[in-house]
Amino acid sequence: MGRQFTILISDRNRNVREFLKREMMAEGYRVHLAKSGREVLKWAYKQEFIDLVILDLDLPDTSEIAILEKLENRIPTLPVIIHAFLSDYENPPAVLNAAALVEKEGNSVERLKKVVSEILGKSNEDN
Repeated sequence: MGRQFTILISDRNRNVREFLKREMMAEGYRVHLAKSGREVLKWAYKQEFIDLVILDLDLPDTSEIAILEKLENRIPTLPVIIHAFLSDYENPPAVLNAAALVEKEGNSVERLKKVVSEILGKSNEDN
């Protein structure tokens, strides 16, 4: 059995955060939650190691470009999956540097689980 990956899930909606947490924990991931840009950066830079971030950029206290730039500057690099409504973006090219983009719709959690698995599986192969 391989190591357990740790995911940070960020969404301003508590119900979405909790739902995604349950779904990802059922897949075997360790999960932390963040409700604001400040909390995302706290987890990404100061606390235990995070393998991947699932991020809805519609967070209080930050702009989509500012938080992505801060996450992109992190060493070691941290894969970011944007999980949001595409129509929410003022500047869609700003999200193109993310590891993946999964649009919130219908049963997007299944697509999200697949993308997380693919990214972390590739990351594990690189180590």
